[in-house]
Amino acid sequence: MTAFDKHQVSRFRFVRCEFAADTGVAQLVYAFDEGPELIETVTLPGAPFVLDEAREAALQRALQLLHLIAGVSYYKAAVPVQVTIDSYAIDAATAALVETVYLNGLGEFAYRNGLNLRGRFKLPVAGQTTTAPALGLREHALVAIGGGKDSLVSIEALRSLGVAEIVTWIGGSQLIRACAERTGLPMLNIGRALAPELFELNRQGAWNGHIPVTAVNSAILVLAALVQGVDQVVFSNERSASYGSQIPGTGEVNHQWSKGWAFEQAFGEHVQRHVAADLHYYSLLRPLSELAVARQFAKSDYYDAHFSSCNRNFHILGERPVNRWCGVCPKCHFVFLALAPFMPKTRLVRIFGRNLLDDSEQAAGFDALLEFGDHKPFECVGEGKESRAALATLGHRPEWREDVLVKRFIGQIQPRLDAAELQVEPLLVIDGEHRIPARLWERLRAHFAA
Repeated sequence: MTAFDKHQVSRFRFVRCEFAADTGVAQLVYAFDEGPELIETVTLPGAPFVLDEAREAALQRALQLLHLIAGVSYYKAAVPVQVTIDSYAIDAATAALVETVYLNGLGEFAYRNGLNLRGRFKLPVAGQTTTAPALGLREHALVAIGGGKDSLVSIEALRSLGVAEIVTWIGGSQLIRACAERTGLPMLNIGRALAPELFELNRQGAWNGHIPVTAVNSAILVLAALVQGVDQVVFSNERSASYGSQIPGTGEVNHQWSKGWAFEQAFGEHVQRHVAADLHYYSLLRPLSELAVARQFAKSDYYDAHFSSCNRNFHILGERPVNRWCGVCPKCHFVFLALAPFMPKTRLVRIFGRNLLDDSEQAAGFDALLEFGDHKPFECVGEGKESRAALATLGHRPEWREDVLVKRFIGQIQPRLDAAELQVEPLLVIDGEHRIPARLWERLRAHFAA
C-alpha cells in the first residue's frame, strides 16, 4: 500500500457488499478515492443457509444497512467530504439514519481530534422508499452478550419469562464465550474481521478514535436474525446510556451514543419499516438505571466468577489484564461502586480481588464518576448522580464508611451536595421510554420489581 495522507483523500467509497449463503460469509468492501479495496468480513456459522424469496430480499436490505453503518470504521481514517455508493441505491430514510449514526456516533472521535463533522458526511439518495413486509419470523430472541453484568441480567430475565433465546456474540473473546457457556443456552458466535489494511492506515497517521460499535453490532445481529429466521434482536442498554459527558465549552459528548435511546428508537423503527416488519430490535434494560441493573445482578452469585465489564479485556490490540478486572479503569471503578450497595462487601471484594474504595490512588478516577472536578469519563458508565447516591449510601454503612475513598466523600464532597439528591431509591424506579414488545412488558416489569 502506498503512503496514506489523510489530508489528500477526497472521496470515500462504499464499493459493494455481498453475502454467500453457502458459506455464511458477508463481504463489506470500501475504498478511498481509487485506492485499494478495504474488505471486512462477517461470518455467520451454520451455513449453508436456505432462504425464501422474501427473506432473501430482506437480507439484502439488512446487508446494505450493515455495509453503510460498518463503514464508519474506515471513513473516520480520513473523513473526506465526498461519499459515494458504487453498487446500489438508497432512499432518503436510510441516508438520514446512517448520517445520524456517523454524526453522533463519531462525536467523541471528533471532539478528541478537534474535528467538526456537522454536515460533512452526506450519502447520495437515489432509491425509492419501500415498506418492508412481515416475513413470518418465529418468536425467538438473539440476545447480545458482552461478558458483563447487563447482558446476563437480560438473559436471566428472558429465561424467567419463558422466551426462547440464543446467546449471541461477535468476535473471539474467550471471556465472553465462558459467560455464554455458563448460561447453558444455545449459542451463536459470529466472526468479524476488519480489513487488515486499516491498522496500517492508523500506523501511517490516519484519523483514529472511538466509533459507535454498538450500532455496527446491532446491524450484524439484524442480519443474523434474518438468516436464523427469528423475530427479536435484544441488547442490554440501560437508560443511563442516553446521558453523555458534559464538556465545558463544547456541550454533551456521549461516548455510548449508540447504546442510548435515540439510536435504539431510530434504528429499531427503521428495521421494522424498511427491513422486516416483524423483526423487533430493542433493549430489555432501557427502563432501568445502571444502579437498578446492578441490583438485579446482585440477586444471584451464579456469574460472579465469570463476568467482567473491564474493557481492557476487549481491546483489539494491546495488553489485556492478567485477571478479569484491571481495577484502575473507569469501568472497574463504576461497576465496583454500582454493585457495592447491593451485595455483601466480602462478595464484592472477592469478585474484584481487592477493595477499590480503600485505595487513595484511585481518588481521581472516582471523582470523574461523581462529576466532581471533572466530566463523566468517556466510557460506558452510569450518570454522576448514580455514583454520588451509591457513595452516599455506603457512607451510612459501618463496613464501608472507614474505607479511604468513602471517608473522603463523606468529609470533602458530600457537604457540597444537595442531600435530597443522594437517595438511591428514586434511581431504582422502572420507568422511561422503551421498545420492549407489549406482550413482555408487564411481566418483565413485575420480574424487575420483585
